[in-house]
Amino acid sequence: MSLKEFTFGIGDTFQKVSLPEEHISDVMEGRNVPTVNVKEATIQCMRHPIGSEPLQQKVCKGDKVCLVVADVTRTWNKSNQFLKYIVDELNLGGVPDKDMCIVFAQGSHRAQTPAEDERVCGKEVLQRIKTYQHDCLDPELVDFGTTKIGTPLKLNKHVVNADKVILIDGITTHLFAGFGGGRKLILPGVSSYDTIQRNHCHALADTPGGGVNPLTRSLKITNNPLNDDMIEACSKVSPCFLVHSVINAEGEICSMVGGDWYEAWLEGTKQVVNIQKVPMKQKTDVVFACAGGYPNDVSLYQGSKCYDPAEAAVKDGGIVIAIMEARDIKEPPAYMGSFIYDTAEEMEAALRAKFTIPFFVAYKQYVLAKRCTVILVTRPENFDDIRRTAQIPVATVQEAWDLAQQKLREQGKTDYTINVMPHCTKVVPILQK
Repeated sequence: MSLKEFTFGIGDTFQKVSLPEEHISDVMEGRNVPTVNVKEATIQCMRHPIGSEPLQQKVCKGDKVCLVVADVTRTWNKSNQFLKYIVDELNLGGVPDKDMCIVFAQGSHRAQTPAEDERVCGKEVLQRIKTYQHDCLDPELVDFGTTKIGTPLKLNKHVVNADKVILIDGITTHLFAGFGGGRKLILPGVSSYDTIQRNHCHALADTPGGGVNPLTRSLKITNNPLNDDMIEACSKVSPCFLVHSVINAEGEICSMVGGDWYEAWLEGTKQVVNIQKVPMKQKTDVVFACAGGYPNDVSLYQGSKCYDPAEAAVKDGGIVIAIMEARDIKEPPAYMGSFIYDTAEEMEAALRAKFTIPFFVAYKQYVLAKRCTVILVTRPENFDDIRRTAQIPVATVQEAWDLAQQKLREQGKTDYTINVMPHCTKVVPILQK
């Protein structure tokens, strides 16, 4: 039997496992796209933007400029590598540092620590620019009425009161908004708690018992009610510019897009599809789904993004081996607190009665763990929490593979197949016809 060794990132470390080569169907990685010179690419996208005048021409002396920056859960976007060049470009446009502020687009996430602020912005930018933590429960959020589908819209006052707003993030696929970035910096990024929950409740089907809304899924932005709602909310703010990174399969910046907050973002989504969309010969009996290490696997909640592509790649009733350290297993508390139901039907009914984003993400993961065997490679101290999610916790990838082989033997499967996704959050498996 010929064995092939695989290395998977978990937290800041790596684990290896050898798999029988004749059973491997596909090893799915994003398209190999070279990195760019970040400084040059950032300046280029600001001076030769998409659907907009150059950034220097969009601002002028006297403008109060708010940079809405994705929070620490999105540091995969490498914002600390390019934020400085945006600030410098604004200086050249006549806006001094004192007339800028940064609002972290935390949505309903917790406030960041000073160390996390530095990971997002870089040390120099933090020393130069005033920063604010967005609080979705802040009583001073500004009321914008309701959106067309009835979402009550309240937004951060620092964003609303700025003369010019610039959106800063990266673009990747999103499990129910189609893609991340862009309009998501406003909703949910700097919105109220009620705004966020009402928007995201559209991720469930209209009919009770219907589960997840089929219109809300990865890659889909046309006729997606969540995306439409987010776009409407963002248009209320009317950001003057957007600068976003596009990340390759190795987790490095391979492109920068800048310009109109919608057109530049849309171009970035096309680049992401070109990188992440990978052909798949078949759904398999076993799928290895690695979140890709820190920060993608900082928590079970963040790492849950790997379940979507895993679900697309595994047979019904198959085995998923998920790999994530989840050092911040308790964050957010509402996520782990959602695993208290005996059936998926009970969980859906409770979710409909009181929708929250962590609850919905927990529901999707729970449904998968009930339909398939999900083995999670994680920290031993997480085991008790993980068992509540209907997953089987183990400490190493080798243990997970040993357990999977045992289950395959119990099922009498000798001709089993394996799909491998070393950077699961960076790929979208597409079944070949």
